[in-house]
Amino acid sequence: MHDEQFLSLVLFAAAVTFSPGPNVVLVTACAANFGFRPVVPQMLGITVTFGLMTLASGLGVAGVVRTEPTVHLLLKYLGAAYLLYLAWRIGSAKSGPQATARSRPITYVEASVITALNPKAWVSVLGAVAAYTTVGGSFLIETTLIAGILAASCLLSCIVWGGFGSAIGRLLGKPRIRTSFNWFMAGLLAVSLVPLFMHD
Repeated sequence: MHDEQFLSLVLFAAAVTFSPGPNVVLVTACAANFGFRPVVPQMLGITVTFGLMTLASGLGVAGVVRTEPTVHLLLKYLGAAYLLYLAWRIGSAKSGPQATARSRPITYVEASVITALNPKAWVSVLGAVAAYTTVGGSFLIETTLIAGILAASCLLSCIVWGGFGSAIGRLLGKPRIRTSFNWFMAGLLAVSLVPLFMHD
């Protein structure tokens, strides 16, 4: 991979992972409610799954997702339904002394499922593999490099947004303000799903 191509890949990874989307909203909201450290498993679930999806794209799995309408629709509707459930969980979350067993951060497994059900994530990793592998190059090595860069950028994005959420959480001392923030983030998560259904 040439230097220019590598730089282009890094910029692509930053654009894909740092721009607001469902995972970013979830990380920010959970960090605001529970602090930075409890959200680390969620960050790792997103990052590891995104990297594995990139490797799977290199093996042709994402091509099936893109070309098979039934699989794509299933991913779209299952993912949207699950994200709406999580939006409700964010909106109704309580933290601190009011926290219950239902008020908890997104787990590693939940974060992995969210990422794996996101059709936009599949399109992103498929596009990255198609654009940044070279004819005659070592496809496995290049795909592994692409997966590593996307995963590293994803983790960095989660850390930044998680830190931002944790900082916001310190300002949400009053229950009414925290509840308003939670419902705002829940609404933002729901709105982030709109682009998925605009091009049917």
